[in-house]
Amino acid sequence: MNNQKSLSPWFWVPTLYFAEGIPYFLVNNISVMMFAKMGVPNDQLSFFTTLLYFPWFLKGVWSPIVDVVKTKRWWIVSMQVLLTALCILLTVTLPHPDAATIAAKGTSVSLFWLTLVLFIIAAFASATHDIAADGFYMLAHDQSSQAKFIGIRSTFYRIASVFGQGVLVLIAGVVEKRSGNIPYSWQITLGVTAAVMFLITLYHIFMLPKSDNDKPRVSAGDASASMRELGNSFKTFFTKDGVWLAILFMLLYRLPEGFLIKLCQPFLVDQQAEVVTETGKIIGGGLGLDTDMVGLLYGTIGVIFLLLGGIVGGVFISKRGLKRSLWWMAACMTLPCLTFVYLSTELPTNPWAIGTAISIEQFGYGFGFTAYMMYMMYFSEGEFKTSHYAICTAFMALSMMLPGFVAGSIEMAIGYRLFFWMVVACSVATLLVTFLAYRKLDPNYGRK
Repeated sequence: MNNQKSLSPWFWVPTLYFAEGIPYFLVNNISVMMFAKMGVPNDQLSFFTTLLYFPWFLKGVWSPIVDVVKTKRWWIVSMQVLLTALCILLTVTLPHPDAATIAAKGTSVSLFWLTLVLFIIAAFASATHDIAADGFYMLAHDQSSQAKFIGIRSTFYRIASVFGQGVLVLIAGVVEKRSGNIPYSWQITLGVTAAVMFLITLYHIFMLPKSDNDKPRVSAGDASASMRELGNSFKTFFTKDGVWLAILFMLLYRLPEGFLIKLCQPFLVDQQAEVVTETGKIIGGGLGLDTDMVGLLYGTIGVIFLLLGGIVGGVFISKRGLKRSLWWMAACMTLPCLTFVYLSTELPTNPWAIGTAISIEQFGYGFGFTAYMMYMMYFSEGEFKTSHYAICTAFMALSMMLPGFVAGSIEMAIGYRLFFWMVVACSVATLLVTFLAYRKLDPNYGRK
């Protein structure tokens, strides 16, 4: 390294992974809540916010460009500058639909065309930042230090999750109550996000170390070699034994959650009274929670239980192995979805009842999702482990995108209560692929 060699990773690892999480949750979670509060119908909301996830599905394709052109540090700082600028533009250009249109849930997503364009650019910038940050982490300090800080980077990414889904939504709720102006509340929230990104970017310009190992590979030969390696990794992936079963597992294991995750926040804030429009679409039937309450119950408490579920799931697999854990985890991915059947049927107003239901569902999802991550690592074993895992993450993204495209249209046709029953019915797909995958697993994989 250069003269910053003595700089402890404590000075940049926490901020780097906090910065990695903020734009991800802005694009994929806050956008859903914001459009729901702005009165965008669920069919348009779910389709267009699902499109925003597309860059994470594709990021493995352009990762060689980040490796070949410039340094990882350059990409990190450049993407943070771009993301800061995009957050500022989102703040100053956010449309202000009128209160009556919002209340009737009649705001067309076309009103937000510029917002969506800025979000998709932010998504590509965030995905590129992910590639560069993970690469920089492996180059900027030695292997023993990498191992030491692996938990730190995960912790601060999770803190970004709580900040993005909890604190920022809570801020929007508080401003909304004080001003009575929903668009203004989200404008303030985006402004806070821009300020946080600006401060982190400014800090990293001066404090992110410059590593001697972080060099661009700019020759044509290196670029060609990277593309050949990428092509070879795809070829070997699709010729692996059991690849189609693995793809089926990766696409269907999370099917219930793929539908649920896209509409749980709109359900929490939608009006309680169910109304059938002239076109036959169903609106309302939700819990009618205030925005700040959603930030607390779902974005903070729910996320904490999600993270706890993941931690417990990791310990569970380490003691039993993936194969002996798989059925338990599949059950925890599916059965807790019944909590939203309860919420949509009873429409409770007690925050403790709502918070408990959300916490059970989120803990179960976090616990069950651990098996999914371990399965991807299991299938990626071999010569091209890193590349094959990246391809698996693309299928992971696709497993969320496919149900997300149609979730809103289905809900508006049948209402929340029947929609959540449909989510429970999708558990059959989870159990089927669990049965098929279980027979092929190594009994000792994942066990300490």
